[in-house]
Amino acid sequence: MTDLALDDINKQIIEHLQRDGRMSYAALAKTIGLSEAAVRQRVQRLLDGGLMQIVAVTDPLTLGFARQAMVGVKVVGDLRVVADKLAAIPEVDYVVICAGGYDLLVELVCTDDEHLLDLLNEKVRGVEGVAGTETFMYLKLAKQTYAWGTR
Repeated sequence: MTDLALDDINKQIIEHLQRDGRMSYAALAKTIGLSEAAVRQRVQRLLDGGLMQIVAVTDPLTLGFARQAMVGVKVVGDLRVVADKLAAIPEVDYVVICAGGYDLLVELVCTDDEHLLDLLNEKVRGVEGVAGTETFMYLKLAKQTYAWGTR
């Protein structure tokens, strides 16, 4: 999709769905002032074009994952290859290639400290190209948002 696809109406649709991803097409149409069919078409184009996803967000703590950590990773070799290998680990939910003190940032979700130790020691540090890591334990999530790109 082009930048033109993100007109004011599409931005309104995205903003409403960011607040309530289960909002019906009828409710969206009434709020925005379009027909239900027009809203349905626009939502489908946003989804098909990759501009938007509608997903369920869970709280790891309520699902038995008591430990979350961000791991700064220093890499030797191709960053993309190492990032792909780390992304394949089931407990990894976020991988970003970055600039600065670390080559990658990797978020881990674990059941407990023993699980975290096994992940770091066996899986993360076991990936070829991982030269070093530094782990940052999450104490409390102060803010998490998904309202980007419409303002």
